[in-house]
Amino acid sequence: MQIVIVDDHPLVRKGLTSILSIDGAIEILGEAANRNDALTLFHDTTPDLAIVDLRLANESGLELISEAKQQGITCKFVVLTSSTEEHDFKQAKEIGVDGYILKEALPEELIHALGVIDRGRKYYDPGVFDLVIKSKESPFENDRHIEQLTPKEKEILLELGMGHSNKQISQALYITEYTVKKHVSQVLAKLDLADRTNAALYANAKGLVAYSVN
Repeated sequence: MQIVIVDDHPLVRKGLTSILSIDGAIEILGEAANRNDALTLFHDTTPDLAIVDLRLANESGLELISEAKQQGITCKFVVLTSSTEEHDFKQAKEIGVDGYILKEALPEELIHALGVIDRGRKYYDPGVFDLVIKSKESPFENDRHIEQLTPKEKEILLELGMGHSNKQISQALYITEYTVKKHVSQVLAKLDLADRTNAALYANAKGLVAYSVN
């Protein structure tokens, strides 16, 4: 997976490059700090994926993504941000970003998220989970229980939505299978769902995990 990084802070760019370079399947093609440099970078390198900061000094990362799409850039776009504001997330979804990841994510969580996106699915950070729920209509009546889930339980629900086994979830989230089983049980109980199949249907019905349409 070939990636470019767009962020106005040099330390953030270098930090991301250092973290992502740990994964042998990821190649960093370049960095940019502003709109003009980013658009040039997109055209020159044709990456598979671009990580874009939500706010680039006095410029908007979302406007940059929209402009890039209008110019025919076809790579996947991931927004990296510290914002959990509903307006920011809603706008990001409206322009069709493939991922929305918070800067507080752990390195292994970021790499996992990029892998999910590379395989053709959208990924929304568990930290904006409630915003995803609010943005979708659903036949389920148990949305009021969502706030009871811990951040780790929200991650488990996302993994169930992708049809992953306990072993796969264990490997993805760096926890034991025993811990996965405990979290799955808690998720089912808190959401009043009968089994993991219903949990997977729930996650997909709410748009928590979606196939990319780009």
